[in-house]
Amino acid sequence: SVRDAQTRRELGEHYTSEENILKTLNPLFLDELRAEFDHIKTLGKYEADRLRKLRDKLGRIRYMDPACGCGNFIIVAYRELRDLELAIMERLQEITGDPAMLLANYGLKVTLDHFYGIEIDEWPARIAETAMFLIDRQCDLKLTERLGWAPDRLPIQQQATIISEHSALALDWAAIMAPDEDAIVAGNPPFLGISLRSAAQTAELQQVWGSRYHGTLDYVTGWHAKALEYFGSTAGRWAFVTTSSITQGEVVAPLFGAILDAGWRIGFAHRTFSWTSEAAGKAAVHCVIIGFTRATGKARLFDYATPASAPTELPGVNNITPYLTDGPTVIVHPSTKPLNPQLGEVAYGNKPTDDGWLIVEPDEYDHVMADPIAAKYVRQYIGARELLHGGNRHCLWLTAMTAADLHNSPVLRERVEGVRAFRADSKAPSTRDAATTAHLFRQLAQPDTAYLCIPAHVSESRPFFLASRFGHEVITSNANFLAPDEDGFMFAIISSTMFITWQRTVGGRLESRLRFNKLLTWNTFPLPHTDAAARQSIIQAGDAVRRARELRPDLPLANLYDPAGMSAELMTAHDELDRQVDHLFGLKPGNATVLERQAHLFSRYFGLTSPLLAPASRRKRG
Repeated sequence: SVRDAQTRRELGEHYTSEENILKTLNPLFLDELRAEFDHIKTLGKYEADRLRKLRDKLGRIRYMDPACGCGNFIIVAYRELRDLELAIMERLQEITGDPAMLLANYGLKVTLDHFYGIEIDEWPARIAETAMFLIDRQCDLKLTERLGWAPDRLPIQQQATIISEHSALALDWAAIMAPDEDAIVAGNPPFLGISLRSAAQTAELQQVWGSRYHGTLDYVTGWHAKALEYFGSTAGRWAFVTTSSITQGEVVAPLFGAILDAGWRIGFAHRTFSWTSEAAGKAAVHCVIIGFTRATGKARLFDYATPASAPTELPGVNNITPYLTDGPTVIVHPSTKPLNPQLGEVAYGNKPTDDGWLIVEPDEYDHVMADPIAAKYVRQYIGARELLHGGNRHCLWLTAMTAADLHNSPVLRERVEGVRAFRADSKAPSTRDAATTAHLFRQLAQPDTAYLCIPAHVSESRPFFLASRFGHEVITSNANFLAPDEDGFMFAIISSTMFITWQRTVGGRLESRLRFNKLLTWNTFPLPHTDAAARQSIIQAGDAVRRARELRPDLPLANLYDPAGMSAELMTAHDELDRQVDHLFGLKPGNATVLERQAHLFSRYFGLTSPLLAPASRRKRG
């Protein structure tokens, strides 16, 4: 709260509650140390020696937060390690009965000078330094209360190292804290998507990623690149709280490809949860926490029933994928063709590039229809808003227009001339070339059969991905995607829970809305081979969904799928559709969990793509 909301937004800062700090630090290293302490207490005559070795181990730990702000992470990490050291010392007192000699011979192992931070702004950095002295004093008071001894802190000889007024992405972390197998890096770096970061921040990101830079990378991934550089081939541990977007969409391949290629694996992860912050004017974001290690062994995966729920650790997890699922590591790459040709290909809708001359808005409709020649060419026009929220727009679809009609219609002459002038004045050569066909949309994709109309973005709160079928006479804009769908099979597939699970898992987002991507989410959808009988059953179930929608012609699509108000008839129809599609995927009847669906989808995807993956290192990871 020492920073105003606008500055926090510009720097991408999201202050961390203690609860979320411990979600990071506990599985990263603290739980393991506590478990070792509990185990040592069962060893009998070997206990004292092992306890001393555990204290030495605590003393070797060096901790750095490379985006420390006011020091929340290093404060909690220091306090927890001091508490564990105190517990060890109490146990040694019970065993030896001589704490004074212990302290005289060994002193404290966990000290302030083992903790480091990097903060771009001086004021929070000074707060962090002061806060570390304060938490050190509190820990000393505990030591005095429970063991009757505390170190003399005056004159001050030790303190945490906080580097300020420098971007962490521009510094050599190894010059601040030398990397080794006892080094731990963790914190909450800034989240800034492409549209929010400054040109300087984008340049920083390009610098740290070098040849592996990809335009989809969030600013927070710069800290991942620096962690890879910092540790090099050295073992260590690191974890960051980040926006959940790094596990979705096109960013997954460049980010996790680099991490996996460097020999790291996900040691633990918290799946998507709602952010909680103790700062005033806090941001509302969905986050994940991912910790990386080079050690082998079991992984820990924490799931949330809803983003606001408490975490539950999933049992028996052996490997965590970049999508934070349990299973073999698979990265989904865009595909130019559907993996299963039975799915059919999707194209962008019709793009007018017309300055509005070919579009008939509601207040223009009567005027255009009053021209009998122009009226022959008026068609219903579906943009994203009309598809999802209703509305009544039209367009002039002039693919069959004759020269005589153009000459004899004042409306057509005016509008075609308007398009021609607009395109001719364009700076783009291809658009100027299109001035010679001013009566046509700039890009044409309209099929001559019934087709599936797919919005580019859908609210994340909808239980199913929203799409509709239209006859070929209804024209869709380039705000939507389209695909010929003569029998309704594609409509049924996109309306299933299996598809929206895939979309939510591998697809990107615009803010929090689901972003449809024909290369990444449609073409990669791992639809099993569908025989004629299964196809017909799925089509019939899809038809039932459309009939259930038609029971409420007064409601637009988005309202029909309001999570709090779906009709019983529509839910029943979707349940039957899911039963048919789930059966196709080999899922048992009943309500499969999201994780079960993800496991089936990734297994299918791996089976369809593993012979195609390249290079060899990618096949090995799979």
